[in-house]
Amino acid sequence: MKVVILCGGLGTRIREETEFKPKPLVQIGPKPIIWHIMKIFSYFGYNEFILCLGYKGELLKEYFYKYEFLNSDFTVTLGPNNKIEKHGDHLEIGWRITLVDTGLHAFKGARLKKIEKFVDGDNFMVTYGDGLANIDINKLIEFHESHGKIATVTGVHPPARFGELLTNSNIVKTFSEKPQTSSGHINGGFFVFKKEILDYLEYHDDCDLEYGILEELANREQLVMYEHSGFWQCMDNLRDMELLNNLWNSGNAPWKIWK
Repeated sequence: MKVVILCGGLGTRIREETEFKPKPLVQIGPKPIIWHIMKIFSYFGYNEFILCLGYKGELLKEYFYKYEFLNSDFTVTLGPNNKIEKHGDHLEIGWRITLVDTGLHAFKGARLKKIEKFVDGDNFMVTYGDGLANIDINKLIEFHESHGKIATVTGVHPPARFGELLTNSNIVKTFSEKPQTSSGHINGGFFVFKKEILDYLEYHDDCDLEYGILEELANREQLVMYEHSGFWQCMDNLRDMELLNNLWNSGNAPWKIWK
């Protein structure tokens, strides 16, 4: 099953970091946050990633293009027979990463539509490029496959500045993105979709995911919530970035489920 990561946003609320790089490359400890996200999925055996690029996407391409040498020791022999010898291996062997330019100004629905040709199989996963959790991906997928609906969204419990999910027996009755007041579960990302959700999406840049498509699926009772009661934190601003860095540097990062 493919893992799609939405990496195209401008990251305006953390402009101090994103003026010169995309938000997924903002570092938590020694690695960018996208690496942490990918490590969560990889821990459960999901190593095929599709990155939806937009703002400064060329820097993400450069990061992964150079990943082997940025994360390995090597010897360079200079001269007419120039040679580079790499020493040892990193722990991300086997990751397969497809990087797709989905446009500078495209909304999330359009970005997903533009990577449709790279999605195979009946289901695929989607997450944001700025959220971390100690979520059990296998249980999330098992839950999605058990209910037979088009879409599963992970519901979490942080502050009331994100999209509210009103549910009845885990069936999402209302999907409201960023209401003025909120209680209960909110949209934590970590989606699982049947491939048919792509039929609801369009290529034009103003096709969104949360506003419109997920609201429509909720109205049709085709959106179900997987409840995650453990750790979840997005990196929405500098305070969030500092929190995640403090957790990592203290050795108590709850999302670090890998060894």
